[in-house]
Amino acid sequence: MIPEILTQLLVLADGDDAPLWLLAAGPAGAVGTYWLIYRYYRNTDKSHQYERDTIIEAQPVQGGETKVHHISRTRDSDIDGDNKDKFRVRVQRQR
Repeated sequence: MIPEILTQLLVLADGDDAPLWLLAAGPAGAVGTYWLIYRYYRNTDKSHQYERDTIIEAQPVQGGETKVHHISRTRDSDIDGDNKDKFRVRVQRQR
């Protein structure tokens, strides 16, 4: 079915003197757009070395259930000095 449609399109393209590249421009543009969006969202060229070279081994959770402090009715909901946005500082490479 698809080869028949392609041959009919090619015959129509040859009959009207329409360039053949015009038929290939649609799928090529779709593939190019998909590739650009994939590269933009995956950032495969920026962070893959970090993910591959960093080895993190899971360890059992250590600690107890002793209550240390209780802070209530505060507007500051995060911990002072946290490093949640600095993941390259938190995770150290093992050599």
